[in-house]
Amino acid sequence: MKKLFIVFLTLAMALSVSASLVTKQIAYEHEGVQLAGVLIYDESKADAGPLPGVLVIHEWWGLNQFAVEQAQKFAELGYVAFALDMYGAGVNTADAKKAGDLAGEFYGKPLMAERAAAGLKKLLATGLVDEKRVAAVGYCFGGSTAMALAYSGAPLVGIVSFHGGPIPASAEAAAKNQAKFLICHGAADPLVPKEKLDGFLQSLEDGNIDYQFIAYQGAEHAFTNKSANKFALMNQLKGIKYHSVAAKRSWGHAKLFLEEVLR
Repeated sequence: MKKLFIVFLTLAMALSVSASLVTKQIAYEHEGVQLAGVLIYDESKADAGPLPGVLVIHEWWGLNQFAVEQAQKFAELGYVAFALDMYGAGVNTADAKKAGDLAGEFYGKPLMAERAAAGLKKLLATGLVDEKRVAAVGYCFGGSTAMALAYSGAPLVGIVSFHGGPIPASAEAAAKNQAKFLICHGAADPLVPKEKLDGFLQSLEDGNIDYQFIAYQGAEHAFTNKSANKFALMNQLKGIKYHSVAAKRSWGHAKLFLEEVLR
């Protein structure tokens, strides 16, 4: 798995379109687990002073090429992006059962927010980031993690969830939350029952959380990931499918949202 992580990092470096874009593997630790994230930023802009930061949280597959590519896209917009690691250095998979087991260690537990907070702490420790202008962006499992992190009271001005599993905000969580929410959801996502989605949105209303919810017609789960169809076929999964229109639109919505909360 560690060799696989190195391949992903090498690919990310090769994909850099700007000569001033810096990509670094960053080692850190949380509760005895050795972690390795990927930091990407535009060196030419960093010289001017602290920049807004974006914490990128991977899908349940782990920190892989897709997550690093998303971090690079945010860095190209001028943000300091850090693709954190929730599972452990080099731990990722294309097997749905293993991914479920890995993600299952976090759902419904304080560990989800705590492990993400370790990544946030590492991002802030770079000295490149304006601590008052940091957002978290998550995909699937990462979207849920971004919500959990915000509910913990982490110093985030915003979160973006792309096809994340909704986590309702308790009264206590809403009181701690400091972030505005953008929820990008597949309207045809069979993995999120309507009653669960309705309860989640009602909890945001009840908690007076500033949120935007956008549902993309025809989009299923994992609609932003071009590899979703391959993963679905490999694992005989239904309801997981890339949707080019939803991917493009949600990216545009995320950019506007981040400009609002970070600029």
